[in-house]
Amino acid sequence: MIYKVRINDKEYEVEVVKGNHADVNASAPAAAQTQNAPKPAAPAPAPAPVEASGNVVAAPMPGTILDVKVAPGTAVKKGDVVIILEAMKMENEILAPSDGVVSQIYVTKGANVNTDDPLFSL
Repeated sequence: MIYKVRINDKEYEVEVVKGNHADVNASAPAAAQTQNAPKPAAPAPAPAPVEASGNVVAAPMPGTILDVKVAPGTAVKKGDVVIILEAMKMENEILAPSDGVVSQIYVTKGANVNTDDPLFSL
């Protein structure tokens, strides 16, 4: 089957062939292989490994960090707002799960996070 696909306002024809991967490469027409398809973007660098110490609080959903309310070394009580996360046009307060001292903040204002990315640790 041939489909038309639009990527960044440019249209491409794509052929979908049933079969295993080796059959697809062998039977694809030369014209489909040589079309002016965009080059894949270089993969994003992997995030630096996070040294977790104590109780790490992770992002409950993907979003953007709107504000970081505390700095490392700040004492917080259970329920204190530590970070404001915007997701789906809503501001979500990320709260301290227990009393403690913030040992590390892993994100900055304006950063995009995915589900389960570490935000801070107590």
